[in-house]
Amino acid sequence: MTHHKRPEISKRMARIEGHVKGIRKMLDEDKSYPEIVQQISAVRGALDSVVEVMIQDLVEHYVSQTTTDAPGRDAALELKETVSNIL
Repeated sequence: MTHHKRPEISKRMARIEGHVKGIRKMLDEDKSYPEIVQQISAVRGALDSVVEVMIQDLVEHYVSQTTTDAPGRDAALELKETVSNIL
């Protein structure tokens, strides 16, 4: 399976990695817990965004594999729309 959004995912993960290293530095510098929790929440949101991109890429792959007259195409398109609305 081709993952068209893998470069985007890789870039996002690199930013998240840097952000996590920054949180570790905040701990080492004895920053306040509220500041650290705020940054951890930001990382969690960023990870959720990565999952969203992965799911969208997967759904787009399956939609592209379904011919325009295939019975499952409408269901695949509906799944794509539903997933986009949830995430």
